[in-house]
Amino acid sequence: MEARRDGEPVVLSGTKVKTVLAALLLARGRVVSDAQLSQLLWGWNPPATVSAQIYTYISRLRMRLGENVRIERRLPGYALDTGNALVDFREFERLSRLGTEAQEAGDVERAGALLRDALDLWRGTALSNVTEFLADAELPRLEEARAVTLENRIEADLELGRHRQVVPELTALVAEFPVRERMRAHLMKALYQCGRQADALTAYHEGRRVLADELGVDPGAELTSVYQAVLTGDPLVAPPARRAAARTAPPALLPADIPDFTGRSAELAELRRLLPPAEDRSWHTRRFLVTGMPGIGKTALAVRAANECIDAFPDGQLYVSLRHPDGLPVDPRDLLVGMLRSLGEPVGAGESNLDELVRLYRTRTAGRRLLILLDNAVSELQLSPLLPGAPEPGVLITSQTLLGPIGGLHTLVLSPLGAKESFQMLSAAVDPARIAAEPQSAMDIAQYCAGLPLAVRIVATRLAARPSSSLRRFADRLADPHGRLRELQARGLSVPRSLEAAIDRLGREQRRLLLLLPRLDREVFSVRSAARSLGLAATPLEAGLEALVDQGLLSFSDEPGEPVYRLNSLVRLFAGTSGYAREVQRSAA
Repeated sequence: MEARRDGEPVVLSGTKVKTVLAALLLARGRVVSDAQLSQLLWGWNPPATVSAQIYTYISRLRMRLGENVRIERRLPGYALDTGNALVDFREFERLSRLGTEAQEAGDVERAGALLRDALDLWRGTALSNVTEFLADAELPRLEEARAVTLENRIEADLELGRHRQVVPELTALVAEFPVRERMRAHLMKALYQCGRQADALTAYHEGRRVLADELGVDPGAELTSVYQAVLTGDPLVAPPARRAAARTAPPALLPADIPDFTGRSAELAELRRLLPPAEDRSWHTRRFLVTGMPGIGKTALAVRAANECIDAFPDGQLYVSLRHPDGLPVDPRDLLVGMLRSLGEPVGAGESNLDELVRLYRTRTAGRRLLILLDNAVSELQLSPLLPGAPEPGVLITSQTLLGPIGGLHTLVLSPLGAKESFQMLSAAVDPARIAAEPQSAMDIAQYCAGLPLAVRIVATRLAARPSSSLRRFADRLADPHGRLRELQARGLSVPRSLEAAIDRLGREQRRLLLLLPRLDREVFSVRSAARSLGLAATPLEAGLEALVDQGLLSFSDEPGEPVYRLNSLVRLFAGTSGYAREVQRSAA
């Protein structure tokens, strides 16, 4: 347990102080009670002055760590806010997770580099200078996490043909962890790939004896299958083929296209015309933002356009999502590291100098006809480091939010599909015989989807799972406004969840205004009519409506005479019937 500020060690005198800091860090911001701290400091024999001593240790930590790290008193204990500080074990977990994801995706080189960077953060035995009570409670978990990451890294090394390099390391690890079967299986593979079949079989028999003597069990499925593969020369343990050509091939990271994509012909035509490079405008930057409300099909359009222009970008295609699954933005540094590795740059995952990563990225993309798809951008601050500096790469960006000023950016705002396009999309995804048998019901279903491709795709998924169900029955269920949103969910896709996430990202005043709009008796309205109906002043109301347009939750049309705004019927339904509406009612009361 140690701390550093600006590279210099912070003096933490005594095992007890280090124990308190370690306990607070391992709690990840949660409250550690006084009773827990007492148990971790003294076990079952705390002193009579336990509260005073804990307070003393907390005071010392506050003084030593400075103002940027806050330790707050929250009954029944204390919680630590690390602010912008880097906690090496959390960084280890992050790199290990990214490495495992890369391994599962088949990007073995990137996985190996990430996992190696994660393991490099370990310096000797964890928690070696805290009390035995904390070490007994936490060390097994930490050591298990390290061992799993180590096994994953060795597996990546074996897939990359580094069997000769890992044999000495694996021999020592198997001696240290004799009952870890996966570690022994790796050793058997490495020995076999080095032409040492007899040694590989000996390692198995030694492992079987150890398991029987210490645990009274036989080898598990993985170790047994490797043993059989060594005996028969099965490809499971054969040396990996050298694929130098594959490692130098251009990246091809675009997501799969939707086969039954329909509509958006005008937008597709514009992207096909302007996105590919042409000799007479090669100096122009080609950056396109596709924006619109949740579920409008931004990513689907961008992927289709990218695939249709793929031949114009022989140097490869990059794709990254700028949001985590929980909606939080991804750190641009992590995105740059991933893209640089896809471009063949062996950058370390622990690299934290954003300026250096940007410089390297722009150097590697300069002069190359790359197509870069940046999906779900959060803000221009997040996006700016990811934009190449040269004009040759084409860049497609999707974002629900209209972004701030970015040089050379062309913006496409997607409107909801028309009734005909929605019907065509539904017809392309559902058995044509069912559509032909009930055309009016299919048209009604398409109408209830309010022009949202996400809603149409959900409906098509549900109908496909119910081949004997009539379209009229499903249309009648969608006709009920109280249950419509409940019907628009299937297999991980959800219109209400998509809308809820978008509304959660609004500021307080923007959210309150959006949730007031269902009180209007119409979907299309002007500032003047809305101000009159809601009893609000026109000028601040217009500013609020414009902010909702920028957030993709309201559309704007400059009609002759007076501009009007349109609230999509599904947004209106969600805002009027969800728990958010009650929030507005409470605040008004």
